[in-house]
Amino acid sequence: MIKTDILIVGAGPTGLFTVFEAGLLKLKCHLIDALPQPGGQCSEIYPKKPIYDIPAYPEILAGDLVDRLMEQIRPFEPGFTLGERADTMVKQEDGSFIVTTNKGTRHHAKVLVIAGGLGSFEPRKPLISNIGNFEDKGVTYMVKDPEIFRDKKVVIAGGGDSALDWAIFLADVASEVSLVHRRNEFRGALDSVEKASELAKLGKIQLFTEAEVKELHGRETLEAVVIKHKDEEKGQTYLETDYFVPLFGLSPKLGPIGDWGLEIEKNAIKVNNSKDYQTNIPGVFAIGDVNTYEGKLKLILSGFHEAAVMCQYAYQIINPNKRFVMKYTTVGGVEGFDGSKKEAKKEVVQSIV
Repeated sequence: MIKTDILIVGAGPTGLFTVFEAGLLKLKCHLIDALPQPGGQCSEIYPKKPIYDIPAYPEILAGDLVDRLMEQIRPFEPGFTLGERADTMVKQEDGSFIVTTNKGTRHHAKVLVIAGGLGSFEPRKPLISNIGNFEDKGVTYMVKDPEIFRDKKVVIAGGGDSALDWAIFLADVASEVSLVHRRNEFRGALDSVEKASELAKLGKIQLFTEAEVKELHGRETLEAVVIKHKDEEKGQTYLETDYFVPLFGLSPKLGPIGDWGLEIEKNAIKVNNSKDYQTNIPGVFAIGDVNTYEGKLKLILSGFHEAAVMCQYAYQIINPNKRFVMKYTTVGGVEGFDGSKKEAKKEVVQSIV
């Protein structure tokens, strides 16, 4: 049994920042995530994508943001149960919770925080009859390590930011990149559309618009795709390839969390945003993209704010007989559980006071 003050389901940016805010209150955190590494979507789906609305960072790659968060929480020594899905939650008579994962790991905490982003994700797959035969044998639904495409032939399907961004990125990695979209117009950022068009003119990307990948061919692994054109005069194109990457988005699902007795609205958890982001179950909070309330903005920035507010109320549940007086980190510094402390700079404090 793993025991902690706050148990966090979800190790994405919001979950990680919760560790920092809780650490300032001397509260210990443990995180559960079905992914094999911290960072949520930022690590798993788009580590190389830039984010522009993180304060003090005009631009930061999603993967780098996770690295900075991990550095920020290191002094507070959080625990992690990774590669396991939180399956069951049982509230105890004393108000605490026991959460068990799909692999049988049990966790006990006084406060439970759900920071699972949009939940678990399943890729939206194209309607190709034998696509399952080539999964992990040339067909992949996300780009985790761009280096696996080094000097390979790659066909990407999709018309959004992910398809455009990866086509642009892999143009300098793969030996051949083809981008297939069923329309002439792309849904991605104008800058990305212009870059892809320029690379197409330079011969670094093959663009197939008003077309769809309809067939996959190969023996043990993928060897070729068949592209069907909307214009019947063009017919079909047989294209040899090593990889097919359909990027049609992901379908979010709450998974087992949806069976915990929480109040759900449109696949999100309803919370009391006028006070503490607590759910209909006392002691269970939901923060970040997984929650919903009037005026909700699904931004990492919003999740950070919710984490800070939530931790103040979590402290009262864990320490009902103690009164906490909030101090600015510029005044008190940051002290980790390992005894290390970053002192506040006196000159900064004086200028504030």
